[in-house]
Amino acid sequence: MGSHVRAVIARAKDAPVEIVTINVPDPGPGEALVAIQACGVCHTDLHYREGGIGDDFPYLLGHEAAGVVEAVGPDVTDVVPGDFVILNWRAVCGQCRSCKRFATYNATQKMTLLDGTVLSPALGIGAFAEKTLVAAGQCTKVDPAVPATVAGLLGCGVMAGLGAAMNTGNVGRGDSVAVFGCGGVGDAAIAGALLAGATTVIAVDVDDRKLAWAKDFGATHTVNSRNEDAVAAIRALTGGFGVDVAIDAVGLPEVYKAAFYARDHAGTVVLVGVPRPEMELTLPMLEVFGRGGSLKSSWYGDCLPSRDFPALIALHQQGRLPLDKFVSETIALDDVEPAFARMANGEVLRSVVEL
Repeated sequence: MGSHVRAVIARAKDAPVEIVTINVPDPGPGEALVAIQACGVCHTDLHYREGGIGDDFPYLLGHEAAGVVEAVGPDVTDVVPGDFVILNWRAVCGQCRSCKRFATYNATQKMTLLDGTVLSPALGIGAFAEKTLVAAGQCTKVDPAVPATVAGLLGCGVMAGLGAAMNTGNVGRGDSVAVFGCGGVGDAAIAGALLAGATTVIAVDVDDRKLAWAKDFGATHTVNSRNEDAVAAIRALTGGFGVDVAIDAVGLPEVYKAAFYARDHAGTVVLVGVPRPEMELTLPMLEVFGRGGSLKSSWYGDCLPSRDFPALIALHQQGRLPLDKFVSETIALDDVEPAFARMANGEVLRSVVEL
């Protein structure tokens, strides 16, 4: 029979989002039906609405979510009804060759509008909804003592930033790190760098308000690149050498270039900010060759959800990872459109929809 639930969709490019009733099928083999408790408003959802990711409209938005498993299909054994889970867009078993090479799996059945129009769920999840249907492997069970408004943040942006530093950048004890862009992903990268043992963490942004947020997450220095040359400032703060790891949490060519030149010889550049399809990057090949080191892209923080989500939840419970600091406001499902505007204007780190 399926379920009829309220949800947020983007019907066409740049059109305001709509609250509609959709049909969510009962779970089939390998699938799980999840009652959503909270879902963060992420820049990726805004990219979907703007047509920056694809044109498979209408999109069912929302993906940074936590909730409770309501039903599972045949052959599902890893989760059962009643489990509190974080949804992830990398559905994995964690063991096979495909998982280790970052394969992604989604539900086979399609969620639809009531007239039968097929919806494209954002990142295979679609969690701006009272319920959603996902592959069971997209459900990572965690301690239900943590509020959904906090736990769900690990489903995308916070995990991307933490993982960019800890997994992709392989930040180590005593390292110096520069993070370009101090929104939710950038501040998570700052938190991850500190967890990994970095002793110098330089936050770079054009907005003093965001730099203040970065300090609150533990940045040891801040640079407003609107007022001074970021590369020169970073070199001055690192004895003229540059940082061991430079993280681009923006995804603009000019920011990536700054990160490239702000690292020490044989240092690492990590791109975790999502560029738009039309963007191109030009660097002198002799510089790429001569400076050595690594140029890496971080996809979802190179995480393994079954390993990383429970571990990071435990760090939060120990008081070592302040996930609650990322939550600027909680809102209703009807307030997603104005939340997009606040996010685009840099007024919030994360708006979180509570259901």
